[in-house]
Amino acid sequence: MKSVYIGESDGHEIGSIPMKTMSIAYLILVHRLPNQFKKLFTAIYESTNFYLIHIDKKASQEIGEEIRTFLKNYTNVHILDSENVIWGGYSMVQAELDGMQYLLNMHAKWDYFINLSGQDYPLKSQKIIKEFLSKNNGKSYIKIADQKKSRPETMNRIENYFEELEDKISDKTHKRTFMKDVVPYIGGQWMILTRDCCEFITNSTEVKKFEEYYLNTLIADESFFQTVLMNTTFTGTLVDDDKRAIIWIPDGDIKLRPKTFTKTDLDFLQKGNHLFARKFDDNVDHSIIDSIQVQYDMPFKTIVKMIDVRNISTSGSHLN
Repeated sequence: MKSVYIGESDGHEIGSIPMKTMSIAYLILVHRLPNQFKKLFTAIYESTNFYLIHIDKKASQEIGEEIRTFLKNYTNVHILDSENVIWGGYSMVQAELDGMQYLLNMHAKWDYFINLSGQDYPLKSQKIIKEFLSKNNGKSYIKIADQKKSRPETMNRIENYFEELEDKISDKTHKRTFMKDVVPYIGGQWMILTRDCCEFITNSTEVKKFEEYYLNTLIADESFFQTVLMNTTFTGTLVDDDKRAIIWIPDGDIKLRPKTFTKTDLDFLQKGNHLFARKFDDNVDHSIIDSIQVQYDMPFKTIVKMIDVRNISTSGSHLN
């Protein structure tokens, strides 16, 4: 039986005392809004971190050139070979795996991996984020729930065969039996993982069978990593929290999508213990980010509690 934390610390006020110096490896997935990406990058940049940028193949040549020009003088920034990332397809998982492997192969000294989209933004400064990770060193943060118990309506994603086409995911083609002796888990795409966790995911021979099966599932980026970590010999501590502030709203045929934040959401963003928020668009509200920065260095507290992840009940669906 694996248990995970639902909280992350002992109530210590993060940001109030010095902590061990941490280095973060960021993977940022970009496909539009280059100016939004520049704001994000500037907000999270530190010379002791490492940054890997994935520019989607569908992004225009102009966007790619603008981003590369912006980054050309940063020696700790790298550009990942582009995947044609299809919503709902395994290509999203592949981009994440490629990013982890690239960052590990650099042989650079980083402690944590954090993935972001180009429309994310930090709610805390790098100082506070690193103090938080230092206080909770060894814990990985990712939303986790027993898929059958908590989101049974999503089981069709993994119990049917799907194929990723050139520009979309196929309709289901036929039913199939899920992996033997494996409990499916689900959560979201966003993660804060220890280096050891990334090394296990990319190097363990146990993971191969999950890659082969999830290649033909729907929205694998919500469940692949959770299912791998909960059904293998991985021994690190998992926290059922991705540290992201997201408001889910209805979106037609697809159940939910992340709301684009405006100043009316400022209270929500400042109340929680989240480290990042998703998502932002200057074309919708260009002032919200300036308001967020007011509390960048303010400490926050967290509470600890241990529970069995199989008893966690969550709801909602993910859309980029």
